[in-house]
Amino acid sequence: MTTSKILAISGGVGGAKLALGLSRVLPPEELGVVANTGDDFEHLGMRIAPDLDTVMYTLAELSNKNQGWGLAGESWNFLEALARLGDETWFQLGDQDMATHIVRTHKLAEGETLSEVTRYLCRQLGIEHSLMPMTDDDVRTVVHTRNGETLAFQHYFVRERCAPEVTGFDFLNIDTAAPAPEFSAFLEDPALGAIVICPSNPFVSVDPVLKLPGVIGAMRRSQAPVIAVSPIVGGQAIKGPAAKMMAELGMPLSAEAVAEHYRGRIDGFVLDQQDASLKDSIDSMGIATISTNTVMVTLDDRIALANDILRFAKELSNRSL
Repeated sequence: MTTSKILAISGGVGGAKLALGLSRVLPPEELGVVANTGDDFEHLGMRIAPDLDTVMYTLAELSNKNQGWGLAGESWNFLEALARLGDETWFQLGDQDMATHIVRTHKLAEGETLSEVTRYLCRQLGIEHSLMPMTDDDVRTVVHTRNGETLAFQHYFVRERCAPEVTGFDFLNIDTAAPAPEFSAFLEDPALGAIVICPSNPFVSVDPVLKLPGVIGAMRRSQAPVIAVSPIVGGQAIKGPAAKMMAELGMPLSAEAVAEHYRGRIDGFVLDQQDASLKDSIDSMGIATISTNTVMVTLDDRIALANDILRFAKELSNRSL
């Protein structure tokens, strides 16, 4: 369908679904997926990269399809043994998953970059499409809460189960971080045909990527259309705490509010067909809009959405000629 390159920006579960659909439509040389690493943290002496791993396991078709994260056929002997010894078990670490974290931690300690380690892991898992971290530097998302407490993202998301009321977010060290080399190369590639923001959490999955120094400038220079897929359908988040965060931040619970959040940074917006009535309002923001099925239950749904987005990207590119 296209000979241009596509760059997808992804968080965890929702982004991974669309990344898989795109990987079924586009050959390896035409697709790159950049994953948020603001969620990364150190736990039990290991470097954990939740969004990277969710996308990686999904592209390798090893993921637990029922929950959308982790590995299929996982066992929990390590965690059970850890509980017997009275240590922390709030973060779910499966026995197979542990191998990924151990290899990553070991290679990083030997001086490899996160990009190099990610390429190695993908190669070992038979992934041919490019998956890259947003940065090789340590950026950490923190959550500010109504009670005045500031929480590391995984403490908020997993340990506290998103219960605290949020008031805002910060990304520690982002001002001195640099986009990963492969990410920068995609943005500067004259063959870049579109940038697709997957249906991931706008605040804690996508904003860390877009707020890296130089990213927005490079996106504008590329002249490739930037298309965001709404993670809000019918006033609800398909997965994760995006809707809860929007309510606590005083935002309307709508796909239109997501488009407003991205305003000035995107050219196109993809609504679910349930929200087709919002199209004219979003069009009036200067954002071209289409509606289609964005609820990805099956592999066919993922592929169909990928094809719809690629057609939309081609249409936007033709408009700018």
